[in-house]
Amino acid sequence: QVSLQESGPGLVKPSQTLSLTCTVSGGSITTNYYYWSWIRHAPGKGLEWIGYIAYSGSTYYSPSLKSRTSISRDTSKNQFTLQLSSVTPEDTAVYYCARQYQSEYDYWGQGTQVTVSS
Repeated sequence: QVSLQESGPGLVKPSQTLSLTCTVSGGSITTNYYYWSWIRHAPGKGLEWIGYIAYSGSTYYSPSLKSRTSISRDTSKNQFTLQLSSVTPEDTAVYYCARQYQSEYDYWGQGTQVTVSS
């Protein structure tokens, strides 16, 4: 059984960089054809896909967030990490990591609340 767990600070100051890590157990992040995504849900808004890192290590980001986003991985720890720079209060959201296979997100983390405030 695959499980994902987000971790990172719950409070980030404006203009700083948000950094979250997703630890995966029960399956390798390098297994073919899986894509490992970050998704967020801001208050009063729908789910917003941020980007992914593929099994191969390639990355792809939402065009609206691309200039501020970086996703990397540590295969020795089976983790992948989101960095979102120059945050504002509009980046306040619950952040999720999830696994995508073909067209579906089949496993999700429980989510972690990140608040941007001074």
